[in-house]
Amino acid sequence: MEIPASGDQIMELTGDKLKELTNAIEDEEDDDEELDETLVERLIGLTEMFPDSVRNAVCSAGSFSWKAMQWSFSFSKSAMWVAVSAGTILVLPVMFENERAQMLDQQKQQEKQILLGPHSAMSGPGMVPPGMLPPGMVPPPPSMAPPPPASS
Repeated sequence: MEIPASGDQIMELTGDKLKELTNAIEDEEDDDEELDETLVERLIGLTEMFPDSVRNAVCSAGSFSWKAMQWSFSFSKSAMWVAVSAGTILVLPVMFENERAQMLDQQKQQEKQILLGPHSAMSGPGMVPPGMLPPGMVPPPPSMAPPPPASS
């Protein structure tokens, strides 16, 4: 091996060595790109390092969890169908009947108000509706109001 005489010669040697190293690294990177594995291939390779008993246990646990999830989805779907059907059959008719009864009561009140006039709801027997007194008169206190007529 020669010993370089000047600094320029040292730089040339270093530059040549640097080029050789970068070319070698690029070649290795190209080789890595060709050998890329998929995730499935890596997992299959990893499973081979475990004993058969461990692989079988993991496989059966995964299979059980998948079947349990399918069963729970199917059960929840059926339960939801039962709940909605029961609500439709049992609850909705009661709600509609209550609404109909309220509408009938409201209709009777409107008919009564139409027949008796607009001030009938405010005035009792023998009372003058508020605002209908002549100016300067004050309505009697509630204790002095005449008693309602007795019905037989």
